[in-house]
Amino acid sequence: MKSPRAELVPHMEHYTFVLEDQPYIGFFQYGNERTPVYSTDSCGFRVTHTADGPATVADGRPPGPVRLLAGSSAVFGVGASGDHATVSSRLGSHHAPGLPWLNFAGQSLNSAQELMLLTLFQHLLAPEVAEIVLFSGVNNLVLSRLPAAQHGRHGAFFECGPAPDASAVPGPAERIAHATALTVRHLGGWKLLAGALGARLTFVLQPLAPWVREEPAAQEKALFDELDDVSNWRRLHNDIASMDVGRAYAAALREGCAGLGVPFLDMNEALGAATGPADWLFVDRVHCVDAGYDAVARVLADRLGTA
Repeated sequence: MKSPRAELVPHMEHYTFVLEDQPYIGFFQYGNERTPVYSTDSCGFRVTHTADGPATVADGRPPGPVRLLAGSSAVFGVGASGDHATVSSRLGSHHAPGLPWLNFAGQSLNSAQELMLLTLFQHLLAPEVAEIVLFSGVNNLVLSRLPAAQHGRHGAFFECGPAPDASAVPGPAERIAHATALTVRHLGGWKLLAGALGARLTFVLQPLAPWVREEPAAQEKALFDELDDVSNWRRLHNDIASMDVGRAYAAALREGCAGLGVPFLDMNEALGAATGPADWLFVDRVHCVDAGYDAVARVLADRLGTA
């Protein structure tokens, strides 16, 4: 008998999460990868499908201004059945096709690494960046459970050390404050660089399944239960996996963004309002299936006024 994962999302076997060690950002996708579900350009950025053909950060795109969708693995599109189904592709090919959208994402990045990505690759973004949407926030809160010694001055990163005993993990309020401070600090760097590029900047709190709705769809429940049997996600992160924590984190980030003058969107609340309780959106609690990414793209286009 097939497992729910093998039956419902067989393409997930091709997301191996084998990354290349990289200076300054820690790790990144290999360049020129070709798998049955994703492909990357020579620098490791995922290919976006647009109405005018493929678009990549490093290897070519339609001429003229571009839009960036930046972030971590959800922007990369883990869970999508192909390059055509990521948020950037659904924006560029269907929901907001006016300008090419570039998939400007690496996997398992914190906010400092996301900012570093822009500083290292901004030279490839000429002639013009019209818009930057930073779709982020979850990883900083996940990493906030690590001991202070692992955070240094700029925040902990994945694989930086062992996970602490549950009794040593700060409470949700302290974790929200820590993650918000780091996210807003690094967002200030994005604002400076976006201004230099002449780009409109928006921060979007990415969706986490239990922040979108309290009860998962039937397919999601089967997938989550299977993952919980083989992973420690529930044990490690149950304290932040509630609607109350999601809304409190969104409120803190909204206030921080307002202080910087950066528009803010809570995709959790927006996605919950735009979909039904039985809609299958997630492949795991952080990443979506094709329909989920399409719904995210539809909401983004509507809220950003780019539809």
